[in-house]
Amino acid sequence: MVSHTNSRVTGAEQRLKELGIKLPTPPEPFGTYVEAVQTGNLLFLTGMLPTEGRTAKFIGRVGAELDVEAGRQAARLAALNAIAVARQHLGSLDKVTRIVRLGVSIATSGDVRDHPRVADGASELLQSIFGKEKDPSRLVYGVASLPLGTPVELELIFEVAD
Repeated sequence: MVSHTNSRVTGAEQRLKELGIKLPTPPEPFGTYVEAVQTGNLLFLTGMLPTEGRTAKFIGRVGAELDVEAGRQAARLAALNAIAVARQHLGSLDKVTRIVRLGVSIATSGDVRDHPRVADGASELLQSIFGKEKDPSRLVYGVASLPLGTPVELELIFEVAD
């Protein structure tokens, strides 16, 4: 991305390099669906899990088998997978003009109240890569269980340039 007189204008691809973040191989579907669908200038990602390859890296519920910090790390890994899928679909993360929505489902023991702290594991990573000006609206809620027994599942909607 060309910087005009403002040296703060840095693209997401450059931020990834500066942060030393290596994206994982984009996950493949665990069922009959696709990982990303673009309609017009919106890119919808399927539910992103904290997986490496075909394996769940985190298993359990926040407040039972896992603590809040493990939940944050799971949310971060799910966000890395989402970013990898977005890059694969778009060719470059610099095409992202806005993160419209971040939905975070968190499997909990039922009495957990730290949902925002867990979700921030994903939000903070997205902000560090895309910038605060592209922060999404966010919906966070607790659920009884999630696919593969994971503690978090993310839903992302991006606005993208043509």
